[in-house]
Amino acid sequence: MYFPATLENQTCLFPHLMNRRIFLRNGSLAGLALSTVSLAACSTGSDKPAAPAADAGPDTGFELHEATVADLQEKMKSGQLTARRITELYLQRIEQLDKAGPKLHAVLEINPDALKLADQLDEERKNGKLRGPLHGIPVLIKDNIDTADQQQTTAGSLALAGHKARQDAFIVQKLRAAGAIVLGKTNLSEWANFRSTRSTSGWSSRGGQTKNPYILDRTPSGSSSGSGAAAAANFCALAIGTETDGSIVSPASCCGLVGLKPTVGLWSRAGIIPISATQDTAGPMTRTVRDAAILLGALAGEDARDAVTRESTGKIQPDYTKFLTADGLKGKRLGVEKGHLKGSSDAIALLNAALEVLKAQGATIVEVEVEKQTDPLGEAEYDVLLYEFKDGVNKYLATAGASVKTLTDVIRFNTANKPKSMPFFQQEILEASDKLEGLSSPKYQAALRKSHEGARAALDGVLRENKLDGIVAITNAPARCIDLINGDGGGGPGFSSPAAMAGYPHITVPMGQAYGLPVGLSFVGGAYQEGPLLTLAYAYEQASKKRVAPEFKAPFVG
Repeated sequence: MYFPATLENQTCLFPHLMNRRIFLRNGSLAGLALSTVSLAACSTGSDKPAAPAADAGPDTGFELHEATVADLQEKMKSGQLTARRITELYLQRIEQLDKAGPKLHAVLEINPDALKLADQLDEERKNGKLRGPLHGIPVLIKDNIDTADQQQTTAGSLALAGHKARQDAFIVQKLRAAGAIVLGKTNLSEWANFRSTRSTSGWSSRGGQTKNPYILDRTPSGSSSGSGAAAAANFCALAIGTETDGSIVSPASCCGLVGLKPTVGLWSRAGIIPISATQDTAGPMTRTVRDAAILLGALAGEDARDAVTRESTGKIQPDYTKFLTADGLKGKRLGVEKGHLKGSSDAIALLNAALEVLKAQGATIVEVEVEKQTDPLGEAEYDVLLYEFKDGVNKYLATAGASVKTLTDVIRFNTANKPKSMPFFQQEILEASDKLEGLSSPKYQAALRKSHEGARAALDGVLRENKLDGIVAITNAPARCIDLINGDGGGGPGFSSPAAMAGYPHITVPMGQAYGLPVGLSFVGGAYQEGPLLTLAYAYEQASKKRVAPEFKAPFVG
């Protein structure tokens, strides 16, 4: 769901993992990387891609280009389009740009029932039955979310190939009840990027490498890579990703989207292949804040299969769009992460420009230091994820219809099928997790207290002591190069971990581009403060208008 911190764009969230990645990058494999894989601009060693020389695919002629939920509803209401025609148009675009053209590899499979579902919803509309704002709207969902239909649920792993869930995930039940069309499943970083210390974001053994639709040799980031690339490329109206630490907000930032990681417990996790019982959540990945708000409210709800959702009782808003006001920054007090103001990078320049927009809209900005308190918690967080992954995956597989029944079975499958399952990187994280004790372990309990309670205390303290309505920061640095030999590289600011460890909400909104690559602005708040955060994010979005559609640029070849 998930990703232990979107390592490619974070500043040493897990220092022991990052140090190993840096060692490998600077060691004997470095020459092999450049001689074996042609990375064009990326292979120059520069963090700054040269201006792309050519477009890899068409775009602006698409009939549903940048269409919002409101746009599509208006077209269906007027009779200009039907749900079936909208679905057909998205399917054609996926065929043209995902399977052909630039071949983004963002979509793993199409729901063979999509057009039938669209016809049923058109018939309901014809008969005067409208289920709400999602009626007839196509949605792509990440391939670790169960659908009880003809589609597989595999977390991108060949070990789970052929697995079809017996029951919809709770959020899929809610999605269908709201009248949305499950269009298909998106690619992801295999096992939500919790497989190897040298993994490449956006790669799975089942789906291959997802590309960033802005510049094609750049990472879409992980682990909700396919959802991010697909929504950015207008393959769907809405997409759903999952996050443990950074896996919604990082690909949203790198793909020029709005990404919303809800408070853990607002959306049920039942029927989603897990990493962490304390940090996992699914969430919206959309092109506008309004569409994220629409999807957020439709899928929130208490679920008997996920005990954590009981904490959301009385805190869920049936309609989060009521928080969307263009003057929502007036009189607000925002903290900016002090560490993100140091230096002279392009991301920092974008942050400084964003701060001027926030101030112009009436917000007061004060410098705060959150990361100084939360960065030391990274190792404890990683220990928590290792323990909870084994427990959660074993419970999921025990009742699933997959041929593998335990994490041990998955490891054995990958080893036996190494040429296909592990051609680029191995499974050190799976193996480390499988060796651990259960959740009664004193080490696990101590790590959980340190990371979870420590992050909450840090965020709550900064918000309370500075009388803040939210905290802003750079979501992460611009997308780095796809490197299947060395894996994800480090460098640049990032701000996913504080909210991830605490289980608090986090929204990212486009704040501009550096060298043709999007960068997002993060808004973080306290538990169940999605509504107030949406107010801040929407007001900034409307004042800045920084979303720019991708042009599928080919890498520069000099």
